[in-house]
Amino acid sequence: MESENLTGVLEFLLLGFSEEPEMQPLIFVLFLSMYLITVLGNLLLILAVSSDPHLHTPMYFFLSNLSFVDICFTSTTVPKMLLNIQAHSKAISYGGCIAQMYFFLLFGVLDNFLLAVMAYDRYVAICHPLHYTVIMNPRVCGLLVLGSWITSALDSLLEILMVLRLSFCTKLEIPHFFCQLNQVFLLACSDTFINNLVMYFSIALLGGGPMAGILYSYSKIVSSVCRISSAQGKYKAFSTCASHLSVVSLFYGTALGVYLSSAVTQNSQPSAIASVMYTVVTPMLNPFIYSLRNKDIKGALMSFLGKKRIKEQWFYN
Repeated sequence: MESENLTGVLEFLLLGFSEEPEMQPLIFVLFLSMYLITVLGNLLLILAVSSDPHLHTPMYFFLSNLSFVDICFTSTTVPKMLLNIQAHSKAISYGGCIAQMYFFLLFGVLDNFLLAVMAYDRYVAICHPLHYTVIMNPRVCGLLVLGSWITSALDSLLEILMVLRLSFCTKLEIPHFFCQLNQVFLLACSDTFINNLVMYFSIALLGGGPMAGILYSYSKIVSSVCRISSAQGKYKAFSTCASHLSVVSLFYGTALGVYLSSAVTQNSQPSAIASVMYTVVTPMLNPFIYSLRNKDIKGALMSFLGKKRIKEQWFYN
């Protein structure tokens, strides 16, 4: 393959989902709709939690952080794709690609950590209810979130510094709708062994670690719930975990599906389509899962929207 050391490379080309011009308006409308629903849904969830004093608890504090991260996660990839469709362009600058990879990794890892922290919160609430307020005090909650941010930022920085040392081949086409790390590695002409080693080590440690923590927390939760004698008590305990468990299953199920399918097949087009599930669809569904299965969230949302409507009527009258 023809190659050269392109340290001053200007841009990559994001091939997206389809080369057919007639498909572009449909893709634009579909992704714009999903993006707006994601932003509005998660923003409403954050506002509802912050406006209701009864929801100022660790569980909803972590949920608000998850909603904020989901907005940022989707905003890392979708707006650029929409802009390219409108501009009839596939280009993304070298700096833009590096920035996109950094923030995609940052918020993707943050999602992992926050889901694990929320599982730990449910474990303490169900397995150690008498000590819950002591263990999950505001300082601990703040440190858990801060630690998640710092670890994610450092991991993303390490991954990006490893990318900056690479030289690239002359064909700079990425068969995806965003700059995915492993797709960028495939374009490199220099040796990517260390990059792949760091990437897979990070996936194992920062992806597998939180997942193991979630599985451990839920094994303890199931064990504790099974010891509850009354059926009503069991249902109440499980209902507090139902929304979180649904989100965890959706996030990890789709993410694992993408990476397993990409390992089996060399065709990256199905992988790009499957990536939509955890990069766009999962953040869009999260607020619906929590609001539909949680009476406190539904009450806070209705109260928040009711207050807003009253203020609007007062303003216009």
